[in-house]
Amino acid sequence: MDFLSPLLVAVIVFLSIDTHTLAQSSLCRTSCGAIPIRYPLGIDDGCGSPYYRNMLICANSSRLFLRTPSGTYPVAAVDYTDPHLVVNDPSMWSCRSSGTDDAVLRRAANPFSLDTSTRFSLSSKNDYLFFNCSGESVIVEPKPAFCERFPDRCDSACDSAAYLCRNPPECPDALADRRTSCCSYYPKASESLRLLLQHCSTYASVYWRTVGANFPPYDQVPEYGIRVDFEIPVTTRCLQCEDVRRGGGTCGFETQSRSFLCLCDEGNATTYCTDGTYRGRRASAAVIAGTATVSVAGAVGIGALVWYLRKIRKNSVVTCGVQSNENRLF
Repeated sequence: MDFLSPLLVAVIVFLSIDTHTLAQSSLCRTSCGAIPIRYPLGIDDGCGSPYYRNMLICANSSRLFLRTPSGTYPVAAVDYTDPHLVVNDPSMWSCRSSGTDDAVLRRAANPFSLDTSTRFSLSSKNDYLFFNCSGESVIVEPKPAFCERFPDRCDSACDSAAYLCRNPPECPDALADRRTSCCSYYPKASESLRLLLQHCSTYASVYWRTVGANFPPYDQVPEYGIRVDFEIPVTTRCLQCEDVRRGGGTCGFETQSRSFLCLCDEGNATTYCTDGTYRGRRASAAVIAGTATVSVAGAVGIGALVWYLRKIRKNSVVTCGVQSNENRLF
């Protein structure tokens, strides 16, 4: 058996294939655990919208995480009708995960933050509770009375008379007999949250979840978590791609150029699945986010390699199947 055959085959395969991306139709997963994954979100490169590329991680195919500048956070739920996801911050206080003892209420927390250049944003349905804030640095006052006396400073006050301070979710009496101070403040940006936490021991985020069909605000209940809103980019090309009369594809993108692709069972399409643009470059597995093409440079390299191998093989000295140092390849 020719000892060069495996090496030759491996090098030919390496040189002749220019793989731009390797995402395949079978890798565009539609769920992570019990959480559905649909456009514009994606957990595989080339799937979904490029605006959310590499921002969601599915660990062990069961747990979804969101990447932000402040860390990686578990995602509890995703809603596509009212586009948002609910994130849990393990460092913040809650009755469910942290207990109610004073030591827990006085531990430091890492403030949650978002990249403002993305299509994610903090929802206005979040309320933030801050504990043990410094009275010298933070205005901790009952807001209605304070705003009547100082209307120009009303937005700067952390409300000590807030409903959620008196009725925290799941443990309404947790703060009743404690010496822990509590106030509610909605930061206009994640930077404000970070600055405020420099003068408070910890915080809790509560979002108002819509339930039932009652009239607002009676159709909302408070729950621990951070609601993060996201946008769904709607384009004519994406609507055509998803149209079942045109093949029912999935909106995706090319991973190098980030240009639009319609992801179909039989390959890539630049418009929709039944337009036939992917014909002539099918593969044994449908390539979704890129194509494997034969490189001209690779072909030239193959020719040079074959010529070189034949030359050294002609002059090689082999004794009992062992090469000498004169013709050793490696």
